[in-house]
Amino acid sequence: MDALLEAALAARKHAHAPFSGFQVGAALEDDSGRIHTGCNVENATYGLTICAERVAVFKAISEGARKFRRVAVAADTGALTPPCGACRQILWEFCGDIEVLLVNLEGRSESLRLKDLFPRPFDATFLS
Repeated sequence: MDALLEAALAARKHAHAPFSGFQVGAALEDDSGRIHTGCNVENATYGLTICAERVAVFKAISEGARKFRRVAVAADTGALTPPCGACRQILWEFCGDIEVLLVNLEGRSESLRLKDLFPRPFDATFLS
């Protein structure tokens, strides 16, 4: 299995999801090949919960990474789980049209482009 998919599956095990039980892991590969992982972290108010993809992006940015190749998202679902809308926005702003790999615990996976999941993104070009 691809190392990025394995990293996302491993990160999922660290998820803090006591309310939903929905554990997600993400792994983001930067342009130098380093892998930055994240997991979802729930909060009792739900609104302060943060998704695995955003944790991985923010962690990578905080570690100095600025260019990215691809991201993997792992969840325990039959249907492969894509990033939510908020995560798609963050991924677009920080990563652009990267490859998005989805994987479940049975090892089923799929590769998409972020542009296919987020066809009309809002970004800084609208602010000028």
